Amino acid sequence: MLALAHLLALPVLALWRFKPKYRHSLSARFFARGHKLTFKPVLWFHACSFGEIKSLEPLLALFPSTPILLTTTTQTGYTLAHNTYAHNAHIQVRYLLFETLLWLWRKDLNALQTLVVTEAELWLGVFMLAKKVGAQTFLINARISKRSYGRYYRFRAFYAYLFSKVDRIYAQSAQDLERLSSLGMRTGTIFPNLKLFNPPKPTHHYPKPPKTLILAASTHPGEEVLILEAFLALQSDALLCLAPRHPERFEEVKKILIQKDLIFDLFSEGLTWRNPITLIDALGVLNDFYAIADIVILGGAFAPIGGHNPLEPAFFGAKLISGTHIFNQEALFSCVQNYVLVEPPQLAQTLAQAQTILPSSIEYGDHRLETLAQALCKKPINS
Repeated sequence: MLALAHLLALPVLALWRFKPKYRHSLSARFFARGHKLTFKPVLWFHACSFGEIKSLEPLLALFPSTPILLTTTTQTGYTLAHNTYAHNAHIQVRYLLFETLLWLWRKDLNALQTLVVTEAELWLGVFMLAKKVGAQTFLINARISKRSYGRYYRFRAFYAYLFSKVDRIYAQSAQDLERLSSLGMRTGTIFPNLKLFNPPKPTHHYPKPPKTLILAASTHPGEEVLILEAFLALQSDALLCLAPRHPERFEEVKKILIQKDLIFDLFSEGLTWRNPITLIDALGVLNDFYAIADIVILGGAFAPIGGHNPLEPAFFGAKLISGTHIFNQEALFSCVQNYVLVEPPQLAQTLAQAQTILPSSIEYGDHRLETLAQALCKKPINS
């Protein structure tokens, strides 16, 4: 059925390849472009996108000489992985082949010891392939949000079969563990999201402006207008930085600012703080601004999108405000102290009373990344 669907979808996929967002990923995943492996991996790590690839960095660092295959499904994830490990001779980066094409890797996986899949990337074919070559299989950073649990539960027979191919599951929270168990998980334990072990590092150190700096980070459609209205209602000399989540929306947010007759700076033209609003029209710079922001309004949660990673602003001790729709990030928010969740109509008042919000911080547990790394190996490693 998958093969037939793949075949019928090829003309549409071929057209979608002309879109910049999918130009490389669709060619690689559904047309097997550039799929060949340069060496036989011992460990295979798979992560969906940018954030998950980033979270794997401290774990991958514990295997400095082990042959590794690192796969991803998105262009942003691939770009980060390729740039990070371009000069690492032991890590090869590929797009994950669609399930009907995974057989192309079969002959190169006879040395594979372990497959490690992150979060909710539940591709049955991937786990089946790993078991066929005799590898052990892990699901780490595993999560099932309250919102999506009902959809999973309707197909629990399928997931029970899938989980029969997974040797060990590391869930982000007790709730995730309970939900996964009800879907047929056999062996699981709680281990925090790997993002907790990867402190953000600024790539450029900007001087902190003398005025209060508010950073609207990873915003989605509709959130920029909401945040702009709350900011303008302050009638103060504070500064606002707008950082849309997706680069294809930079121009859209720019037009919103122009339509509202607001004077603003573009980060791509230099950071000057001449005007009260700056549009951050670049990727990979959020940590630089988290480091100097007084208040962070985290996007993705004022509409039912699921929220974004709160650990990064909390690492820098910013006052943290988010919407209430954090169903994809509940486990990460449980690691953060002193954050405020508000409905859209409450944002302006919350921002006006920001002096009463305590700086956010991270609450660390006693988990060790080396313990997880040891479990992934059939042979012990020197951590």
